[in-house]
Amino acid sequence: MARFHALEVTDIRKTIRDAVVVTLRPADDAAPDFDFVQGQYLTFRREFDGCELRRSYSICAGRDDGLLQVAIKRVDGGAFSTWANTELRVGDRIDAMPPQGRFHTPLDAAAQRHYLAFAGGSGITPVLSILKTTLALEPRSRFTLVYANRRVNSIMFRQEIEDLKNRYMGRLSVIHILEADTQEVDLFTGRVTQDKCAELFARWIPVTTVDTVFICGPEPMMRGIVAAAKTAGLQEAQIKFELFLSDQPGRTRRRAATPAQGSAAAVTAVITLDGATRSITFDRNTTLLEAALAHALDAPYACQAGVCSTCRCRIVEGEVEMAANHALEDDEVAKGYVLACQSLPLSDRLVVDYDQ
Repeated sequence: MARFHALEVTDIRKTIRDAVVVTLRPADDAAPDFDFVQGQYLTFRREFDGCELRRSYSICAGRDDGLLQVAIKRVDGGAFSTWANTELRVGDRIDAMPPQGRFHTPLDAAAQRHYLAFAGGSGITPVLSILKTTLALEPRSRFTLVYANRRVNSIMFRQEIEDLKNRYMGRLSVIHILEADTQEVDLFTGRVTQDKCAELFARWIPVTTVDTVFICGPEPMMRGIVAAAKTAGLQEAQIKFELFLSDQPGRTRRRAATPAQGSAAAVTAVITLDGATRSITFDRNTTLLEAALAHALDAPYACQAGVCSTCRCRIVEGEVEMAANHALEDDEVAKGYVLACQSLPLSDRLVVDYDQ
């Protein structure tokens, strides 16, 4: 089970006015644990006013950059992102879990593929890691990036993307879609919708040549792109997506549960975590994660909104219902994996394994 390690801040730089790129280095002997795969994220923790807050940020470095970097965009009212943008300093230490996430596909140096990516705002962060790593490690493959922002001055990593275009001439194509700034091509102005995607596929992007499409951004944009991609002929297995956590309004409203045998406090869960097994009892209207934390179990978690997969565990016996799931694939759910932060018990007894 992943645990927190101290990371030292070795560099901080602005990428746009309200976002910083933070370079990190393991402060102990945990360097091997932070050998990431392109598209993964780090989960950080810090106390604010005596309350522990956890936030996940995607790694923006390529695998062969020799760096561990995340980009943190300031969110209105966001305690962690505001602190990172205004108070974090070189030499500070932050607690973080080792890299997690499955927003990637295996690479093959001999492969000749066409990758397509759609990114909205700070959704460029994991996409940039994927893009840089793919272009470096699959020299025969090419990449098309569609990057949506409000204005030119809100484009994160603008110069870095231009440098990559020049470095990988003929292998990297970039289309900027700007909501508020008018461009020479009308199609490149406005929001990225299903209809706009369909036009892009018809006029600019040969979608029939695409092997994999990566999508990272707010949910309405993502849903439109997925629908357009499927209509254009791409299969479910060819589409990889990751939502913005900052665009999630919070945990999806829970369905009112009907207590078994008239009892709302009749759930017993046998939980295996870090090789130890413990039995707890909790209220049927309590999520599995809330119950574990209430019983002082060091269960992993981050977003608590069903967006990341940090709290992933497997139901070996019993049944739960997830209120939301934006992180697990269908085959994982079929094998019994759930997001603990979203899982309400439907049976009186659960056997849960975090170690599988």
